[in-house]
This record gives sequence, C-alpha cells and structure tokens, in this order.
Amino acid sequence: MPSVTTNKASLSLILLSFIVAVICLSSCKKKHSELADDLFKITQNKVFKDLDPELYTQAFKKELAAERPTLLNEGVIEAYYKANDYQPTFTLQHLTNGDLDAIPDYYNKADEHGLNPKLFRPEDLKVLIAQFHNKQAFKTPEESYLAIAKLELLTASTLIRYSNALQFGVVNPKKLYSRYFTATKRPDSTSMKAIFAVGNIKTYLDSIQPKSPQYLTLQKIFIQGDSLPGLSKEETHRYLLVNLERLRWRNKPYEAKYVYVNIPDFKLDVIQDGKSVLNMKVCVGQGRNMENQNSLGNFNDTCREENPFPRETPQLNSIIHSVDVNPVWNIPQSIANKEIIVEAANDRYYLANKNIDVYKDGNKIDNPETIDWSGVTKENNDYDFKQRPGEDNSLGKIKFLFKNKSSVYLHDTPAKYAFRKAMRAVSHGCVRLGDPQALAKNLFGEGENFDTIVKDMSEDNPEPTSISLPEKTPIYITYVTCWADENGVIQYRPDVYGLDIVLYSHLQKYMSK
Repeated sequence: MPSVTTNKASLSLILLSFIVAVICLSSCKKKHSELADDLFKITQNKVFKDLDPELYTQAFKKELAAERPTLLNEGVIEAYYKANDYQPTFTLQHLTNGDLDAIPDYYNKADEHGLNPKLFRPEDLKVLIAQFHNKQAFKTPEESYLAIAKLELLTASTLIRYSNALQFGVVNPKKLYSRYFTATKRPDSTSMKAIFAVGNIKTYLDSIQPKSPQYLTLQKIFIQGDSLPGLSKEETHRYLLVNLERLRWRNKPYEAKYVYVNIPDFKLDVIQDGKSVLNMKVCVGQGRNMENQNSLGNFNDTCREENPFPRETPQLNSIIHSVDVNPVWNIPQSIANKEIIVEAANDRYYLANKNIDVYKDGNKIDNPETIDWSGVTKENNDYDFKQRPGEDNSLGKIKFLFKNKSSVYLHDTPAKYAFRKAMRAVSHGCVRLGDPQALAKNLFGEGENFDTIVKDMSEDNPEPTSISLPEKTPIYITYVTCWADENGVIQYRPDVYGLDIVLYSHLQKYMSK
C-alpha cells in the first residue's frame, strides 16, 4: 500500500504540472493577443483579430515545404524562423514604415549591375505587399495565414539573394577556375541571417550598393551603353559585365602596401596607400587564347568551360618573404620531359653549355654527355636537372619567393627581347620581371641588404645568396581585362587565357540581357 508521503509527492507533482500548464496557456493567449493585435494595427483588416499563432505556424511550415524545391538558402531561412517561433519578422517590423514597399524598386534596378531583376521577383513581391494595404484583401484567417507565410518567405529569400549578389557576386570564382587561389570571402549563414536583424531596409539596401570608384566608373559606362574604342556595343557590354562581377568578389587587397600583377595587362605595380609607386612590364605564362582567336564578341562554344593551358599563371595572393640572388633553377619535371631531354638528345653538349647539372637518385652525374638521351622519354626519365647561376640561368640574377601551391615566383630573365612584345604570355607559368632590381630596391629600401643584392647580381662567378625581406610584402596576382586608369580612362585588354569567356558563359543565366 502506497505511503502517505508518496501520495503527497504525487499530488504536489500534479499540482505543479497544472500550474505550468496554466502559465503556458496564459502565455500562448498573450502571444495570440499580441500577434493578432499587431497585425490588425498594421493592416486594419478585421480578419487578423481572429489570428491563431498555432494555425499560422502550421500554414507557414506547409508553405515552406511547398517552396523548398525552389527556395534559395532555405536552410538558413528555416533555421531562423524555427529559432524565433515562426514570428513574421518582415511583416511585423517593416510593413508600416514603407520598407517593404521600397524593396521592389531596388530589385528593378538590378539591371544597372548587369543582373536580371526577375531573379529577385519584384512584381510578385509588389502583389503580396499590396494585399496587406487592402483592408478587404483577406476574408478568412486561412487566407491571411498563407499570405503572411508567402510574404515572409519571398522577402527573406530575395533579400538574401540580392544582398549576396551585390556584396559577394553571383559566381564563386573558386568553383569556376581550377587555377584560382586568391582568398575570397563568400556569404555564410551568419552574414545571411543578418538580413533578419536589419532595422531599416532602405538604409541597408543603400549601404550594400558597390561604391568603389572602379565599380562606379565601369557601371556608368555600362548603364549609358557606350562603346569602347575598337569594340562593338555588345562586346563592350560583355567586357563591362564580367569585370563588374569581378569587382563584386570579396578578394581585394586591404593592405597599405602590396605587389599587384595583372595577367592580361602584362604589368606589375607596387601599390602604396592606394597609388602606384612602381610600374613595370612583366611576362606571364602562356595561355590557350594568346592570339585572341576567341573573344567576348565571337567565341566557340568549346570555350565556355574552363580548359586551362598547362603553363597559365595562376591567380593567387600570398606574402613575398625573401629573395634568392643568383638562384639555382631546379628544373620542373614537366619542363625537363618536354624540353631538356629533347635538347640534350639533339646536342650532346647542350647541358654543359647551359650550365645544367644532372642528378640521379640524388647523386650528381659527372659526364651527362655520355648518356644516350635519345633513349630517355618522359616515361623512363628518372633524372633531375638543376641549372647553375650565371648569365644563361632562366631565372636570371634574382627571384622573389612567396608560398603558393603552384610553385610560381617572380624572377629576372636573360630573355629580355620578350619585353619588347605587346603580347607577353611567354613563360612556363612564373612571372618574369622587366626591372627586378627596381622591385628589390622598393621592397628592401636603401641599405646593406640592397647593396648586397646589387653587388651579387654583378658578379662574374656568382654564388647563390638568400636574403629575407625585413618587411614581408603581400602579393596579388589577378586577372582583370577592363578597368579605369588613374585618369578615369577605361582600359581593356585581350582575354589571353579565355577566362572572360568562361565567366560570361556562367553569368548569362543571371544577366539582364
């Protein structure tokens, strides 16, 4: 038989449960009253006086399930509403102050960025918003539940999409290009959820409009529909379109000083406090479109997908940490297979004349001219090759080192003739410098280190020397084909690697025309 103590404990538990249930019921009624009152005040539609939050939540979940297949960023949206009791955030906070009414106007101007306004469904949003300004639009609570759910989901999804497009671009370059290694910030759940916390939507939408001088200059020409010299209106339009997208990518230098290499321009600049303090010609890696056989005005469909030439210079950012003066060139296996063993087979003294040492299993071979190089192929080539410092060294007298996955660097070259050419995509992938000593002077400054560099570079019998930079300097190797120069004049360059065509092809589904 149960004890009196046990009975009392059970009674106390039942009483506690009853009190909790009453409190919860009271809380639900309070929420019910507050939500219904707020929506009635906003819309002046009497149907909202009978709004039931639980039934609204059910309607929201049903609409979310129906829209899920086509809803962008649905995981972020669902997580937010679930964590906030499915409260209609945008309806409650932004309907009466005109914020929601202003959104479609911004969407309709997306074509000024080269984007199709239909991506953001401005007309659908207008229709939904208009219903809430009409006191007679909803006859039953069920109609109102569905309308609120639709308004919330459409506003959330399009605001996130529009915000992402303007702040991060519509294409992820890391997914587009296999040789893209530049740190690039992309939208995440935190940045997307911030949309729900915006106090004033109009102020927010104004704040995310790209405002860099480069962007505004290109955008002005884009909106006006002008033609660049030597280009048709259509090709001009496409040049501007792809480079506006590049400017939206969050990959721009933020440091006060950095080295900047633009591959299509074949130029290097040292930028200090926003201005170029050193400029020189460079040679970059060979590409698949060096003769401009395909352009944004006329290209073969096979160019739409990336198919990089093996010698293309990659896009990247890193830190220049040191230089090698009179460097030894550790010849890459790919170059050895395609060039060195072929030349050695044709000329038994080629290796000696080029100061190239041969190694096998880590041991230097004394007389490489005795090897029958005609029998060595890339399949059975187990030799390593190193070129000693000297006038013929392919790296010249100095190379600038920075960590990267592609084993590229900036370096001097004995092949000075290439700098007289307009098209300077001639290297195996590294960047050859037109004036390497000037870059060394800029990075090291006057003093003992630079004096050592100058002295060692002038030696007749040079020895390798490594010198660390006292201040490590960021480097950005990028690919930009259209920009405004310091005088505001629009410059453009041929698409030497065909990367514009690839980007344009992927942008077409987002474009205004």
